[in-house]
Amino acid sequence: MSELAKTYDPKQVEEKIYRRWEESGFFNPEKLPGKRKKNFVTTIAPPNITGELHMGHALEYTLQDVMVRMKRMQGFRVLWLPGIDHAGIAAQNVVEKQLVKEGTTRQALGREKFLERMWAWKEKYSGIILEQFKKLGISLDWSRTRFTMDSPYQKAVEAAFRHYYKKGWIYRGERVVNWCVRCATSISDLEVNYVPEKTKLYYITYGPFTLATVRPETKVGDTALAVHPGDKRYAKYVGKDLEIESVDNGIPREQPAQAKKIKIRVVADDAVDPAFGTGIIKVTPAHDLTDFEIGTRHQLPSLKVIDEHGRMHENAGKRYAGMNVLEARNKIVKDLTELHLIKKQEDYEHNIARCERCNSVIEPLPSQQWFLKMHELAKLALNASEKGAVVFHPERWRGPFEEWLKNIRDWNISRQLWWGHKIPIEGETDVLDTWFSSALWPFATLGWPQKTPDYEHYYPTSMITSSRDILYLWIARMIFSGRELTGQVPFKDIFIHATVLTKEGKRMSKSLGTGVNPLNLIEKYGTDALRFGLLWQAMGGQDIHFAEEHIVAGKKFANKVWNIARFTSLKIGAYAEHAGAEDSLGKEDSAILAKLAEVRKAVNACIESYEFGKALHELYEFIWHEFADRYIESVKEREDEAAKKVLYTVLVDSLKLLHPFMPFVTEEIYQKLPGQDGKMLMVESW
Repeated sequence: MSELAKTYDPKQVEEKIYRRWEESGFFNPEKLPGKRKKNFVTTIAPPNITGELHMGHALEYTLQDVMVRMKRMQGFRVLWLPGIDHAGIAAQNVVEKQLVKEGTTRQALGREKFLERMWAWKEKYSGIILEQFKKLGISLDWSRTRFTMDSPYQKAVEAAFRHYYKKGWIYRGERVVNWCVRCATSISDLEVNYVPEKTKLYYITYGPFTLATVRPETKVGDTALAVHPGDKRYAKYVGKDLEIESVDNGIPREQPAQAKKIKIRVVADDAVDPAFGTGIIKVTPAHDLTDFEIGTRHQLPSLKVIDEHGRMHENAGKRYAGMNVLEARNKIVKDLTELHLIKKQEDYEHNIARCERCNSVIEPLPSQQWFLKMHELAKLALNASEKGAVVFHPERWRGPFEEWLKNIRDWNISRQLWWGHKIPIEGETDVLDTWFSSALWPFATLGWPQKTPDYEHYYPTSMITSSRDILYLWIARMIFSGRELTGQVPFKDIFIHATVLTKEGKRMSKSLGTGVNPLNLIEKYGTDALRFGLLWQAMGGQDIHFAEEHIVAGKKFANKVWNIARFTSLKIGAYAEHAGAEDSLGKEDSAILAKLAEVRKAVNACIESYEFGKALHELYEFIWHEFADRYIESVKEREDEAAKKVLYTVLVDSLKLLHPFMPFVTEEIYQKLPGQDGKMLMVESW
């Protein structure tokens, strides 16, 4: 056995070992040694081209790498396919901010020049994050790296759009959508963050009623009042048109407020919460998603009073037109107060819709958009879940997944951006929602719609890993897209992993200074320590409260494994695995081999059932306490061949079992074992 240094130094090992792995070609399934009859295929959740490595990536890809490395050692033909997403809104947002710093805008550049800047950004930054991923030791087939706007992928997106269009499932229509006034585009319901904010609840007189609202500025767009059908307080008013006093928005803003009489209908609808405020709500179909649906059900008129720039529309009247929303709110509250139409105001905290990408307040607006009908597609994904064609780990996610599909709305697939997949309709300048293209990821990356060798051989894939944040945005859409476009579910197993939070239980945020950079931890403790610290806490719960102490424990464990290997190397000398053991096994020899068999079985079962943290706990307990503390202590004075053979056997098997979790230290030790010249642990038999 080659001599091991006194201490393990990851900086002297990790880059060297990863380069060896890459040079071996074993990340490519076609280059794996031996006969491999079964496939194990998975794809990376593609990071954005704007991204950099964060703790969520570190956890997700480490978990996936554990499964991938075990399957490779088990003799599967393993393909783990990497790639990058063009990230429409996020990427355009980043480049636009850069342009502002340069004193210009995308409008000043024009579409063609702006897209040139976008591609330049992609070329400069897309590879950076993938290089960062290599620091994690993840064993992706880099020769198959994909990008969602490469030419073959663009053809796949166009093929999917045309497929849906020919079936009559894609249509254009005006509906209220979530509109980001800064990004100047519609965004998905699932890309809206609801942030608690303190505001005011205003109680306004509407004829015989008093109702509560947080948005008095939309009063000029009201076309009805609504109550719950079971609310007896208002039953006699349902279906009637009432004459109420309102502010006269037709007079100039510099004149004193005046009242005018307007007629407004009262409708009964199940969407009304009788416990909110006074149990009666104003209905503004053009500026609220729920109100839009109430308006549709009751055939109410819709009046747009806020425009795409977040300012009051001319329909709001000359008293308020041109004001931004907050200015209009203050003005109309002042006017209503002067007219004695506000009974009271009270402090109130509720969730404000904000853009996930730029954090601007979302304005629900009526807009002409392209939509994909969801009824039949949702049934495909729902059926796959109900029939067990896809399996959730943990299983508790199946319920929310199915419930979302049962209540799904048609999907707004168009975006008013320049960066992205242009909608393949003549004269159409909009692009497709980023998630429309990423929904094709498991099969478009393998060559679909062409029947390429990769598509024929590696589709459908085996599993997918994701955070719960994109269960609906991505996982659900991949399932129904796969079933509709390929006739098969795109993967069998769905592993929803924990979310990494701060120690205090808050979301990590770079902008708020609560994020932790994994690269800094790797520099400080080594990759194996980071992987250990994350996996140690991945015990099936929803969240991980990050604590650096677990990374420190990982470094100590790597050193412990190193010291075990150093002791073994000194004890066995030039002993090779095939050497005979003339002496019979002692009691302690039989005991450790029995424990080894137990832990091997337990680790297998845990990884196969996606209980990665539990598997690591089993290994830690065995290696540190059973192997080091008990067995090694018991054989320190023995020089018989049986002890050497058992030492060697337990060390080798421990390295194999630990390799998917801590690949660098285990590979470095393994390659220095006697009889292992030229061999790599990453492809040794599990």
